[in-house]
Amino acid sequence: MKGEIDLVGMSIQLFLSLIVPFALIIYGRKKGWLSWKAFGVGAFIFVLFSQVLEKGMHILVIDPSGTSLKGTSSVWAFVAYGTLAAGVFEEIGRYIGFRFMLKNNRSYGDGLSFGLGHGGMEAVLIGAFSAVNMMVMSHLIRTGDFDRVASSLPAAQVDMIQMMVNQPDWMYILGGIERTFAMVIHVALSLLVLYGVRKGQFRYVVYAVAIHALIDVVPALYQVKMMTNIWIVEIIFALIAIVSFVFIRRISEKLH
Repeated sequence: MKGEIDLVGMSIQLFLSLIVPFALIIYGRKKGWLSWKAFGVGAFIFVLFSQVLEKGMHILVIDPSGTSLKGTSSVWAFVAYGTLAAGVFEEIGRYIGFRFMLKNNRSYGDGLSFGLGHGGMEAVLIGAFSAVNMMVMSHLIRTGDFDRVASSLPAAQVDMIQMMVNQPDWMYILGGIERTFAMVIHVALSLLVLYGVRKGQFRYVVYAVAIHALIDVVPALYQVKMMTNIWIVEIIFALIAIVSFVFIRRISEKLH
């Protein structure tokens, strides 16, 4: 029964990670603000700066354990690096996207589309792919084939997979909901950077880096187990998403 419940949770995470971006694309087309070019650039920037460049830096800097930096066991050094790296890579990526790749696409709708592409791609790569991967691993464990796969993996990775597969189903549902919160935040940060590009003031990019870093402090603390209550993490994330939504609505007048 537990395996079936977990599979339901994984399926809901997969559904939310796919259906929310798709629904927003349909909504954007219906309202007339969706720009496929800005959407595509936003998705491309996320892949290049977050999944390629940032992860490449992580390989050089982060210890294989995944919870400390090479050369130091300081938790605070790990948290500082992790939060700043995410902020710098993603917000500089947004700046490059708007500044050089979208010179003729800098309307409010372009900012919404860029953020949707950025956040939507994150939802697919992190939320949906993770859910599919865990569904496959769960199937292998239930059928007894996991041991054959585990023999070729590092022990730490095997332990992490087993821990994730054995999570209660609501943890996966929270993961899907979290992707929705993240998309709202990505749209807000994209609009902030776009505003800075249109004003010709780089300080707004710096603001976006700082805000992004601050937002990532809470999940970073949870990752190193300095914050253990997942509900506090998600409530904080939800509040940030609400503030981001309000910002998205209010900045529209300045970007139209």
